[in-house]
Amino acid sequence: MVKVGLTGGIGAGKSEVSRLLASYGAVIVDADKIAREVVEPGTPGLAAVTEEFGPEVLAVDGTLDRPKLGAIVFNDPEKLRALNAIVHPLVGARSAELEAAAGPDAVVVHDVPLLTENGLAPLYDLVIVVDAQPRTQLDRLVRLRGMAEDEAKARMEAQATREQRLAIADLVIDNDGPLEALEPQVREVWERVRGWEGAGA
Repeated sequence: MVKVGLTGGIGAGKSEVSRLLASYGAVIVDADKIAREVVEPGTPGLAAVTEEFGPEVLAVDGTLDRPKLGAIVFNDPEKLRALNAIVHPLVGARSAELEAAAGPDAVVVHDVPLLTENGLAPLYDLVIVVDAQPRTQLDRLVRLRGMAEDEAKARMEAQATREQRLAIADLVIDNDGPLEALEPQVREVWERVRGWEGAGA
């Protein structure tokens, strides 16, 4: 098994790279998706979040009101730490389960937005960084996701810098250009990862 960490700044195009890698046969362990699953209604995760932040973080249907919770923790480091202390261990445990189920010959790609920020690079055999210029990220967030420019900039500034991400990269995918330029790069990275697997076996 090869364990790959995949990361990139918001708007860099990491989700598209993840989709392409899955199409080539990678087993994707999506930290964001798991983070949503572990706080679904009826889970211990949601119970713990509600206990920590109060019932006002629940929507009327009993699901987690993410925008409301986000507004509480986004500008309060202590509250963000409290949330992470609940969610991160649950995500880690579920990720380990999915990885174990993948089989010994699998290439397991852990799609982790905050890999750099949380110092997780040593957990993986290699790290792939999806890279884009900050101006490209900003344009995509505003034009494609409909974010206000101030919100987009705040989201970008809350993450690691481009330089910090590149410093931990074993392989870099340049996603500054159009979508059609992405696929050949991801295909090449996939072949290199497969080759790395063979060399390390």
